[in-house]
Amino acid sequence: MFRLSKNIGPGFLLAGAAIGVSHLVQSTRAGAEYGWMLIIALIVACISKYPFMMMGPRYTAATGQHLIEGYKDLGKSQYYTYIFLTLASMFIVLAAVTLVTGGLAAYFFPLDISVTIWCVFILLVCFGILFIGKYNALDKSMKVIICLLTVLTFLAVIMAVYKFEQSQTTIELPSLTTATSIAFIVSFMGWMPIPVDASIWHSIWTKEKSTQTGKKTSAGDVNVDFNIGYIGASVIAVLFFMLGVLVMHGRGMAFSNSSIAFSGQLVDIYATILGQWTRPFIGFAAFITMFSTTISVADAFPRVTSEVFILEKDYKRPKATKVYILSLLILSFIALLIIQFGGSQFKLLVDFAAGLSFLTAPFLAWFNYQLFQSKKIPQAFRLSKAFRTFSLTCLVFLILFNFIYLWSVYFYK
Repeated sequence: MFRLSKNIGPGFLLAGAAIGVSHLVQSTRAGAEYGWMLIIALIVACISKYPFMMMGPRYTAATGQHLIEGYKDLGKSQYYTYIFLTLASMFIVLAAVTLVTGGLAAYFFPLDISVTIWCVFILLVCFGILFIGKYNALDKSMKVIICLLTVLTFLAVIMAVYKFEQSQTTIELPSLTTATSIAFIVSFMGWMPIPVDASIWHSIWTKEKSTQTGKKTSAGDVNVDFNIGYIGASVIAVLFFMLGVLVMHGRGMAFSNSSIAFSGQLVDIYATILGQWTRPFIGFAAFITMFSTTISVADAFPRVTSEVFILEKDYKRPKATKVYILSLLILSFIALLIIQFGGSQFKLLVDFAAGLSFLTAPFLAWFNYQLFQSKKIPQAFRLSKAFRTFSLTCLVFLILFNFIYLWSVYFYK
């Protein structure tokens, strides 16, 4: 058990990155606006990404390489496609998660400060933690944060079932076949429970963890660590969805397009269930949860950038660290520009970022699958025939929904 506790950690970082906008915003919105109709979409999204997310840390444990190194070994097309997809999405993804965190900060600390200023402050704090604490600060804090949020949300759902199950009223449910509904469903699934490109982050964190401990991660340990993070994030997504259904659906409540007002509505859900005395406590817990997502995302993209420079320019670690810091500064600056000029359209920004993540999913899923066809994968880490079939089925699903999404955007009226 002690050996396992030393090797788990990247899974908690994955959960910390996952449990944020996708859960607090998208999952709760889905339940509030569509009732139970989208519960299947949530579960299918989590299942369809499972094999490709698992391949990230599994590949690193098997080969000692992270996925970016693997993509380069696959060929230039896979490698540069990944770089392009990352550059196309990383700024808006960080902007979206930081905007939600800034809204919660503005709600919890009611000072005369704009959301943009809060976002600047949050990213500065992230920079300080990452610059000083590096991986260890993330690893240790995430275990506490994820466990705390799980307990709070589970308690809220249990009490919501008890309080609100009998008060549901019959209402006209929205159509799932309109262009608006299809676009939301795909964006909802795009970040549920986390984008597929997080498999790359997980592989880098796994390699970093192995470097910290000085031990190679076994197949058993990497599976347990991944399942703790991914399945835990998926279960919590279902809990947030249930809160949206039980507390908001059918009661004439709709989420605001303002990040601050949305934050107040989110805290109201918990306070209504658990009691008004819990409002400050819940507000702070929600803020810490979103902050964990922001710091995980703020760490992941610059880490990816520095790893690319190591591969491209043969940089050594000290020079790669400078690239990491510079990347973090540039990423934060552009994300703040997006927040400044697009922050008023809070839900639209989140939906766009999530939809973009879903469009990239089939490419990265296929790359991850290709890596496990290599003969250099040790026998203990190879995929069984049944799991390969399951993976290809999930890939077909991701491709199919991409076509549905593009059709709904460009052709469906």
